[in-house]
Amino acid sequence: MPFKPAENPKCPKCGKSVYAAEERVAGGHKFHKQCFKCGMCGKMLDSTNCAEHESELYCKNCHGRKYGPKGYGFGGGAGCLSMDTGSQFQSES
Repeated sequence: MPFKPAENPKCPKCGKSVYAAEERVAGGHKFHKQCFKCGMCGKMLDSTNCAEHESELYCKNCHGRKYGPKGYGFGGGAGCLSMDTGSQFQSES
């Protein structure tokens, strides 16, 4: 029976094998220490400031900027306020 080495998980960022001594886990994926950085700003991450989206790592700030709510007041601002009474829709009979 030939020798078969153990299969090591692959880093989603670089595609190389990740060994136990150098692994960081986020979102169910194992990354190298040097690959464990934000995909937008390149800041090194740790377990407290890391957010994962589709196997891509982001710091909390960049993740909120890219995938967070958009617009002034997140849809509850001045765009919702109106002084319109709806009189143009009432019939004149």
